[in-house]
Amino acid sequence: MKKVFLIIFVFILSTSVKAQKYQANWESIDSRPIPAWFEDVKFGIFIHWGVYAVPAWAPANADIGVYAKYAEWYWWRINEESEAGALFRDYHNNMYGEKFKYQDFAGEFKAQHFEPEKWADLFKRAGAKYVVLTSKHHEGFTLWPSQQSWNWNSVDIGPHRDLCGDLGKAVKDAGLHMGYYYSLYEWYNPLYHSNPEKYVDIHMLPQMKDLVTKYEPDILWTDGEWDYPSELWRSTEFLAWLYNESPVKENIVVNDRWGEETRGKHGGYYTTEYDLVHEGEGGEMKKAWEECRGIGTSFGYNQIEDVSNYMSSDALVDLLIEKVAGGGNLLLDVGPTADGRIPVIQEQRLLDMGAWLDINGEAIYGTRKWEGSKQNQSENVFFTAKGKDLYVHCTVFPTEPIVVNGIRKSGNISMLGVETKVKAKKSGKKITISIPDLTPLSNPGNFAWVFKLKGVL
Repeated sequence: MKKVFLIIFVFILSTSVKAQKYQANWESIDSRPIPAWFEDVKFGIFIHWGVYAVPAWAPANADIGVYAKYAEWYWWRINEESEAGALFRDYHNNMYGEKFKYQDFAGEFKAQHFEPEKWADLFKRAGAKYVVLTSKHHEGFTLWPSQQSWNWNSVDIGPHRDLCGDLGKAVKDAGLHMGYYYSLYEWYNPLYHSNPEKYVDIHMLPQMKDLVTKYEPDILWTDGEWDYPSELWRSTEFLAWLYNESPVKENIVVNDRWGEETRGKHGGYYTTEYDLVHEGEGGEMKKAWEECRGIGTSFGYNQIEDVSNYMSSDALVDLLIEKVAGGGNLLLDVGPTADGRIPVIQEQRLLDMGAWLDINGEAIYGTRKWEGSKQNQSENVFFTAKGKDLYVHCTVFPTEPIVVNGIRKSGNISMLGVETKVKAKKSGKKITISIPDLTPLSNPGNFAWVFKLKGVL
């Protein structure tokens, strides 16, 4: 009988160990491969939307550094003793009065013109393949009916609707991947300040698990990790649950913001923000990575930004090419208004990118960084590869023949979106591409031009 019990015990133990494929330590967590879909999609839409969309203000033209121009940091800045804080505070006091509390903005965050299907259609037409919505920013206000944020969520106050659920359904119905941003910390949560361990235990972890189980996202994009190491946040414990037990364990993708020591070192894919990793420059990434930034100077909507604060459509296409050629993704942010509209200038930028991708998308989606680009350093020329095909991206229309080194085979050469035959000459491992004569009618676009070198790798 003892032998039978021993066999049963060993079987149960082995089954349990097998089921728990990933353990709660970074060595194990980091061994999980990033689901392939993420490195294929290349272009996503970030959405910063919350109570901060009501004041919707930051000193866009002040010389105070990149991070201090974020409108979504409004609540923190009006209480901060700094140069940036003084600018925010002066604006707030002049506009609303010194006694007006940030919490009072919540009732004006109504989202009355929010049409999730319209948003999803715009993102799809923009050529984006995934969407990441701020489910909760550092202000602690959730865009779903979270039990941990009673009376400080979009169902209890303001819009009185489940914004995470409504947009998530529309995005998935449009055939795009849906993800959620989640801030680990909250600026003014009393429990977080008095007992961060208890905050993690009874507030943060249950809230994140609720978000994952209720909406089954493809991406969980964490932030606000810098106060404490990942051990306090119990990050590896949560990720072990996410990868082993959650309903999205097979396809979920996470970033690297899980503790003060983790960016660029642990987690899923690595992240840069306006080309920065915290305050440092982002170097060459050895893992899947993603650049995030706003179209302008802020993530959240900033009502005082004008055309001079926004990247042009041309510059945004060039940015996408640069990041993809470097092996990364671009997560480009839009900041909706408090009533639920995406500003027209942001919409126009996205549609311009989509028009370019309609013609040149094959040189972006599913591609990888071409290692041969190292021997082809040239201003305004970038490379992507897919199988045996090489794509040469020219962000400025070339006036001289393009010379590409490191080509193994001869192949068919074409310019995407152009029917005119492209002439080329191969000599050794070098190929020289002649520039076709284009007219206003045959020119495929006004931004970047892509040559496809089929079967040359």
